[in-house]
Amino acid sequence: MRILLLNLYYPPDTSATAKIAAALAGTLAAKHEVTVLCGRPSYNPAERRTWRLWRTERQGRITIIRAGSTDYSRTRMGGRVANYLSYTLLAAPRALFARCELVLAMTDPPFEGIVGALVATLKRQPLVYNVQDLYPEMALFGGLIGPGRLARFWEKLHRWALRRAARVVVLGEDMKERMVRKGIPPSRLAVVHNGAVIPPETAPLPPLDSGLMGAIRGNNRFVVVHAGNIGFYGAWETLIGAARELEGEGVGLVFVGEGAQKARMAAAAAGCDAVRFLPAVPAEQVPSVLAAGDIHAVTVKRGLEGVVVPSKMYEILAAGKPILAVAPTASEAARLVASQGCGVACDPEQPLLLAAYLRQLAREPDRLRRMGERAKAIAAEYDQARELGKFVAVIEETASGVPTRFD
Repeated sequence: MRILLLNLYYPPDTSATAKIAAALAGTLAAKHEVTVLCGRPSYNPAERRTWRLWRTERQGRITIIRAGSTDYSRTRMGGRVANYLSYTLLAAPRALFARCELVLAMTDPPFEGIVGALVATLKRQPLVYNVQDLYPEMALFGGLIGPGRLARFWEKLHRWALRRAARVVVLGEDMKERMVRKGIPPSRLAVVHNGAVIPPETAPLPPLDSGLMGAIRGNNRFVVVHAGNIGFYGAWETLIGAARELEGEGVGLVFVGEGAQKARMAAAAAGCDAVRFLPAVPAEQVPSVLAAGDIHAVTVKRGLEGVVVPSKMYEILAAGKPILAVAPTASEAARLVASQGCGVACDPEQPLLLAAYLRQLAREPDRLRRMGERAKAIAAEYDQARELGKFVAVIEETASGVPTRFD
């Protein structure tokens, strides 16, 4: 089968969707021909490419076509929008000439599902739509657009794309429930987690950077780490409010990463020694970041459950660390820790309650150890290879029309 994968980001870009797109393309290529239609790399200035209208690369059974989109830095919204629009204007017509029996669309740019539905309709091919983040809800909550005609028009087009899709692949049960409320039949929905790479038990442990771990821990006896994007979806004020309440008690909150809300949160935490911000680290140092924290925060604002599913929680499980889910009870993160005993969950609007939870956990190392052991024990249930196998089954089912069931 020939599959056309549409997503702006693809390695060497390091976004979450770039990594998932590459992992999925690699898995599909074991049996199928895959064409990836992406944009110019824009994450790392060292990886920028000279402009060409089209640039084609070949990696085994994967053909990568890079549209000549702009490659402005993602730190400025205007540049990011320019990247989105230039990619769409070039990729959509180019997609019509790519031979395929199935179109697979992801969610970069945020309206890629709509583009994928249009391409699939014109090509008269089935569409599998992988919703990594749910729009326009994400844009509305992030303040990128306001409620009004644009939001209503976007939602109308998105519902059309969802109806057009033969299958919609979502990241969690909370996202599936949102889709059902939008009128998508459960039979056309599949839950496939992004998961984490689980190394074999015989694999050697990765080397740890003691200098980085020391920088994260500082002089604190108990450290909460949030590693990853500091974007629009997190209950950052609640985390910082709890840290202020605990200042002077040896409990630290450390953010490792970048994001649109980092500067604002750094200003909000000004004068609080319990909160520190460190830059993002390369992939080879992620194990050191995970090892440094006593517990790792995963946060989702109220109202965004099912709109965003933080996939980093599976890497936390794989590292054998407890999860601090500062998220609504209906969110995938809160459900996971409640059902599996691999962490604790707290209301995302209760900083004093969160401070009380952390104060108690800091005094209970045995409880933390048990939660970490439980996290490690269930990590294999979210093995990325296993989840990618589910995704491939959905795609092959869509092409064949033979239903697939997941236990």
